[in-house]
Amino acid sequence: MLDVIIAGGGPTGLMLAAELRLHGVRVVVLERDAKPPPFVRSLGLHVRSIEIMDQRGLLDRFLEHGGKHPLGGFFAAIPQPAPELDTAHGYVLGIPQTTTDRLLAERATELGAEIRRGSEVTGLSQNGDGVTAELTDGTRLRSRYLVGCDGGRSTVRKLLGVGFAGEPARTEILLGEMEVGVPLETVTAVVAKVRETHKMFGVGPLNGAYRVVVPAEGLTEDRSIPPALDEVKRQLRTYAGTDFGVHSPRWLSRFGDATRLADQYRVGRVLLAGDAAHAHPPLGGQGLNLGIQDAVNLGWKLAAAIGGWAPDGLLDTYQAERRPVAADVLDNTRAQGMVMKDEPGTRAMRRLLSELMRFDEVNRHLLEKIVGLGIRYDFGDGHDLLGRRLRDLTLQQGRLYELMHAGRGLLLDQTGVLSTSGWADRVDHVVTAVTDKLDVPALLLRPDGYVAWTGDDQRELDSALSRWFGPPVVQARDGDSVHSGRT
Repeated sequence: MLDVIIAGGGPTGLMLAAELRLHGVRVVVLERDAKPPPFVRSLGLHVRSIEIMDQRGLLDRFLEHGGKHPLGGFFAAIPQPAPELDTAHGYVLGIPQTTTDRLLAERATELGAEIRRGSEVTGLSQNGDGVTAELTDGTRLRSRYLVGCDGGRSTVRKLLGVGFAGEPARTEILLGEMEVGVPLETVTAVVAKVRETHKMFGVGPLNGAYRVVVPAEGLTEDRSIPPALDEVKRQLRTYAGTDFGVHSPRWLSRFGDATRLADQYRVGRVLLAGDAAHAHPPLGGQGLNLGIQDAVNLGWKLAAAIGGWAPDGLLDTYQAERRPVAADVLDNTRAQGMVMKDEPGTRAMRRLLSELMRFDEVNRHLLEKIVGLGIRYDFGDGHDLLGRRLRDLTLQQGRLYELMHAGRGLLLDQTGVLSTSGWADRVDHVVTAVTDKLDVPALLLRPDGYVAWTGDDQRELDSALSRWFGPPVVQARDGDSVHSGRT
């Protein structure tokens, strides 16, 4: 029996596979497409996702294939400069999703995950011991858990009967890569003029061709059917007065602006992540990043359940923490969509919001929503850092994020008197002086980089360790280590 079946080999599924393999979990990724799709849906990684890649030792690979760009202007495309943010990575990393997918697939494979292409889950059943997945070729696989990372039209979600409440698509966007027949200067000038009123319009160089984004004429019944080039030309002429001489498309696609959220993220031993759990317009470029962060939140918790050391309720904190984050993303994309419309009332709203964003606090608050730095999980009362992710810090031993590559918990201890005895198999203990300003004597980091405890009291620390990492290991008489209270 496998430990985990992941349905869907996009960035969420691949990141989850890599996270699980850090803990030795036996995992297989089932991807419907026989070959990686050429579609470049997402164009970059935001700050929190960049930090995750740094925490896992992957950032150099991504930097090799991407470029750093300024952060300003991400909320509703309102051109405000980025405020100072609490991060060592104050930029957006421009990198096509096709490259992100390839790098994450390489990472998962290096760690021992199996990726099966041309294989899709078509049925599933579960009991108290595991999940049986039926595949397109009639075969069956058995695993202890299954995670649906299979997109907005998720088969896994539908098989579970989980509701996907929200609003259906009201507009549709045509998307593709193609050649143009006019100089770049002409394209740039025309696009700048059109975008004064139509913020969802864009034509610009990418991957040796041009990426075209233009609203469709209406809604199609089946958005999986790509548009014809003539439809793209017609819509370009409608919005820009010219079709830019577009020709020789590499690929064409379409997507809608439906906004939906799964009623629940877990049904027994089956869970949902990424677009299978939430769908929203691509405003602010949040979708891929939201899915990657789902995966990193879920990975260590699922590994703990499989490894037998998960405290009661740990796996349920995945939904409790990540569903509100997705709901907030849905709300901010709804708000952005409203102020991007070309109507008198929405133009007035946009002017007012632009004025408010001149205040540094407002600008920072909205940008932190987009890039993931504003997230704070509810861990109860305590220090302001509690429930937040921690920026990279300079330590005597080097950088903090360099110590997090293995995906374990970490006690950052400036007192030198605390102990993680009993949890050493799950939590690293680093006694160090922090070169950067850190106004707490010690803090406990979860594997996903969020602060689970601060202070200097050993009993409080033991309580936090038990809450997040299960019971301590005690030494049995025969020399074997066992978890206390477990058989």
